[in-house]
Amino acid sequence: MPGRRQFVKKYLAGAGLAVLGRDAVAEFVLGQEEPGLGVGFRNDAPGALDAYSREAEWGEARAGGLVQCVLCPHACILGENDRGFCRTRVVKNGRLHTVAYGNLCSLAVDPIEKKPLYHFLPGTPIVSVAIGGCNLRCLNCQNWEISQARPADVHGRDAAPGGLAGQTAQSGAPSLAFTYSEPLVWWEYVRDTAREARALGVRSVLVTAGYVNPAPLRELCRVTDAVTLDVKAFREPFYREVSGGRLSPVLRTLEILREEGVWLEASFLLVPGLSDSPEEIGRFAKWAVEHLGADVPFHLLRFHPAHRLAHLPPTSVPRMDEARARARDAGLKYVYLGNVPGHESAHTACPSCGRRVLEREGLTLRRSALVDGRCPCGAPIAGVFA
Repeated sequence: MPGRRQFVKKYLAGAGLAVLGRDAVAEFVLGQEEPGLGVGFRNDAPGALDAYSREAEWGEARAGGLVQCVLCPHACILGENDRGFCRTRVVKNGRLHTVAYGNLCSLAVDPIEKKPLYHFLPGTPIVSVAIGGCNLRCLNCQNWEISQARPADVHGRDAAPGGLAGQTAQSGAPSLAFTYSEPLVWWEYVRDTAREARALGVRSVLVTAGYVNPAPLRELCRVTDAVTLDVKAFREPFYREVSGGRLSPVLRTLEILREEGVWLEASFLLVPGLSDSPEEIGRFAKWAVEHLGADVPFHLLRFHPAHRLAHLPPTSVPRMDEARARARDAGLKYVYLGNVPGHESAHTACPSCGRRVLEREGLTLRRSALVDGRCPCGAPIAGVFA
């Protein structure tokens, strides 16, 4: 007879309890130490696979005809015709498939500072694309119309990996961003497109929440040049209750990106009453200095009411100033405030002499004093500037 956990997981995969929160599953059924959510959407796969489908990697066969996705920490266990929690992975004919392969819902050209990336090719344009789907359920999501949708339901244009890479190169933009929703759940498309882009001299950027397992992350690092990672909070309860995930895998993602040599910048949204505590920011900044280094740029972002937290006010600027002071006191050299037009923190100052070496107006780079990545005083400025 199968063990209790195996029975419950198989039952949940077949019963379609897709809307259960992590706490409901973990506390009442599986136990708090359970590492993955393990459930998806029952019988929600398309009737037939189409041109935007590929056999997915990171799937493992389980007893009883089930398939477990091991791309992210949710570890969804799915039966035939089930769809994963991220909405991008389905089981057809006993195998795991991605249905997020080239069916873009958004394509735009942005200033790279919008990602936000302030120390990676500043002042350059970046082609930005998205596909529907996400493996978190953030109550404050600004892009919930696409992140909480099946890829087929928001599909707007086609873009094969080689075609997108070629168009980006022809546009003159030096980099391509996978952004707006969660690119890690379109893993196969991102990997293949980034390979094509690298062959054409185009760099690849991920704007991500970092909720992924180590093995697929390390493989993606081979073709990724820069990452902006959105840390939701520095408390596990926030991740469970507001984002539907866990903090610890995200911290491991940050460490792996640093280990793999990918340029990294971190962002942190200050949600009033939930994640705007200066003390919490100070604790994260201290962790970042110890595990990532004092040179990692840190973007504190102002919250604007959205989605299921539309009743909350915007973050107060004095609160953000206090949080920035805590982060700098913890040892981070480059701390910026986002969504606060005209704030002096938009500029990059040399940690050695204090001189402004990059001056910005909004998301526009107005002046650079860098010489081969150094301040005129000779001190190096962390980043990728060539």
